[in-house]
Amino acid sequence: MAESHGPRIGQPPENRRQMLVKLCWMLMWLIYLAYPVSDLLAGSHGVPARILGWVLLALFLGCYVSLVVRRQLPGQPGRRWPASLVALGGMFVMAAVSSYTLGGNWLALFTYTAVSAGIVLPPRWALAGVAGTTAALVVVGLTCPDPVTGGSLAPIALSAFLGGAAMTGIQRLVRTMEELREARQAVAALAASDERLRMARDLHDLLGHSLSLITLKSELTARFLDQERYPEARAQVKDIEKVSRQSLVDVREAIGGYRRPKLAVEIAAARTALHAADIAVESDPGLAEPHPGLGPDQEGALGWALREAVTNVVRHSGAENCTVRLAEYPEPDGSRSLRLEVADDGVGGRRGSHVRPGNGLTGLAERLTLADGSLEAGPGPRGRGFSVRAAVPLRAAMAPADEPVAGTVQQ
Repeated sequence: MAESHGPRIGQPPENRRQMLVKLCWMLMWLIYLAYPVSDLLAGSHGVPARILGWVLLALFLGCYVSLVVRRQLPGQPGRRWPASLVALGGMFVMAAVSSYTLGGNWLALFTYTAVSAGIVLPPRWALAGVAGTTAALVVVGLTCPDPVTGGSLAPIALSAFLGGAAMTGIQRLVRTMEELREARQAVAALAASDERLRMARDLHDLLGHSLSLITLKSELTARFLDQERYPEARAQVKDIEKVSRQSLVDVREAIGGYRRPKLAVEIAAARTALHAADIAVESDPGLAEPHPGLGPDQEGALGWALREAVTNVVRHSGAENCTVRLAEYPEPDGSRSLRLEVADDGVGGRRGSHVRPGNGLTGLAERLTLADGSLEAGPGPRGRGFSVRAAVPLRAAMAPADEPVAGTVQQ
């Protein structure tokens, strides 16, 4: 699969590089600490006040960074809750103390406190915590030794409230995405369980009668042998052989049917794989709808073609977008065909990719030939990307039409 360029929203970083990228994005907002830092460097305070200011600033920065890092660590949120709450309370106290001690330039610390409240507090309390922090900012700004006028205080308070409120919305989005991932995993587990139950039920139906018949005929054969009725015993043995051979054929056909890819299943798997590889996806809900006249062999061949083409896009193309089209077309002889096209905007075409003996595309061509279909593969339009086109015939002509009747799915 294509390597992700960075951690996705709502997902913890998977390696040290992704952790560093995420921390850089979060810590870049520390630029607003320029106000208290410039106040300390201006020399307007005495030595004890400057020492106190540097100490408070270092402690505040340590609490803020600890909250940011702790949010990226794996583990249950409940285990991190006490430490996060202590760090948030410490940030609030240090913002108030520094503002009362060193002046209005230190009100910028309340902005970080409001944003941290939107991250740390539970959803039902987050917005109230942000509003409370903003209200405290206004009170401190009006009552500190170097009070801030209303015209200068309003932008500071507004930025603190909007930053904290935006963070509460981002946290809701993160939780929603986590729930969607869990739901997707649950659906996949239920689908696998349902498939196992269906296979067990079908095998029971296939083998139950046959095994019962084999048991009865074996008992009858034993009786004939005890009675030295050898011709009748041989006849029963021949019947047992026929039943067992037919049972073996039935089981093989059943298992072969399960192994044959289903087009709707492969389409869903393709979307998931492309999403996981950070390749842009646009889906037409009608793509997985049944196509009358599509035989099981033809459907299996298209399923293999879609699986192989998407795998190549994910692993080798370096693409950012992938397009999948599935449509019915009329043929010159009056019949209709179902055509699948998978195209990407990666570097496959520029590398001169083509159907070479021994690769996956050759196997696809052979599968499609067995299903009376065809395969075309080559560079996309203007030599950009790579395109795979597979076509199979439909059993009967659909309603006459000159245009494709199936929708287009862009992935």
